[in-house]
Amino acid sequence: MLDIALIRRDPDRVRESLRRRGLDVSPVGEVLRYDEEYRSALTAVERAKAEKNRLSTAIAEAQDKAAAARELRPQLDELAQRIAGLEQEARALSPSDPSSPLRALLDNMPNLLDASVPEGADEGANVEIRRWGEPRTSEFAPKPHWELGERLGILDLARAAKLSGSRFAVLRGAGARLERALAAFFLERATSRGYTEIAPPLLVSRETMWSTGQLSKFSDAMFRDDDADLFLIPTSEVPLTAMRGGEILEASELPVKYAAATPCFRKEAGAAGKDTRGLMRQHQFDKVELVLLTAPEASSAALETLTNDAASLLQELELPHRVVTLCGGDTSFNAAKTYDLEVWVPSSDAYREISSCSNCTDFQARRAAIRFRRESAGKPEFVHTLNGSGLAIGRTIIAILENFQQPDGSIAIPSALQPYTGFAVIPAS
Repeated sequence: MLDIALIRRDPDRVRESLRRRGLDVSPVGEVLRYDEEYRSALTAVERAKAEKNRLSTAIAEAQDKAAAARELRPQLDELAQRIAGLEQEARALSPSDPSSPLRALLDNMPNLLDASVPEGADEGANVEIRRWGEPRTSEFAPKPHWELGERLGILDLARAAKLSGSRFAVLRGAGARLERALAAFFLERATSRGYTEIAPPLLVSRETMWSTGQLSKFSDAMFRDDDADLFLIPTSEVPLTAMRGGEILEASELPVKYAAATPCFRKEAGAAGKDTRGLMRQHQFDKVELVLLTAPEASSAALETLTNDAASLLQELELPHRVVTLCGGDTSFNAAKTYDLEVWVPSSDAYREISSCSNCTDFQARRAAIRFRRESAGKPEFVHTLNGSGLAIGRTIIAILENFQQPDGSIAIPSALQPYTGFAVIPAS
């Protein structure tokens, strides 16, 4: 959530950020109008209370207190009723009231873009900043991962559809082992870099979802239990970030670094007809997520570190990839700046996203009330939150199957992963 004081102080900066995202700027004016009404209501409350106090003082200081009370009581009663009405009006306009129009506007206003985010309306304007490795050349036509997986007997999409419908997968034998090995590999590398492994709940409350910026913007993309009002997590970023909600951390604790391997659940409602085959876009998928809480001045450098932590995994797995900076129109609601890691996928003849690493500045922390003190008696400040995939496991399986396929149909396992799989090759069946 944006700081309303920032919107008051520099509305043009907020409008410019919305413009760079390709969004309507008119909500800024609406926020300012409702905010003025809210502050006017608060002022009216204070004036009425001041008048009531003045009359109460007059009664207390009168020589004939009983007579003064009889004379002024009607005015005091009228003021008491007026104050109650004005307070109710102020509460209805307050940004802290979930039902207020001001809160609704703030809830749907995205984070301010960092000044370094490139201009552009969509992914076509994203800017490549570096590449690692070269796509392999082969003397045979590479097969897509779904064909490889089914021939090897490690991927069963038909039985997954029988169980759950489209956009689900069954991994079997070496495929299931590969998924488990990747999670262990990613987590071990994360802990070696100072991340604390967490096993969070997969169902979280509405407040938890809201506090990390998932509601109401992305409510249609979530699976939920309406009776319990609980949501299946779309990413473990949600519980990892919200874990410290409402807390005041000591500066010595920062940066806080968490990692979790969890299933993730998304309706993918906006992706109809896209990547319908295989593992690229699933309703349920596994991912290792990395989350950092930092001091504000450290978050830009932390984004670079986070991105490098994720990229190092692709390097160890010998997977060609590139890093791109997302343009304004492609940057997510919560993020001020995002780097995408894109791995080479032969069947697409293109680089495809495998991780997004984002600096969310104080946007999530303001919602979740995550603060820190620089000194024991210092004023609490909001932390900055960052998150990134380290990595998406299903998409890593895609990349390994397609990049390491052999002429005989077998799959070589990257050497760094072999201690986790227990085998060096998935043999052709």
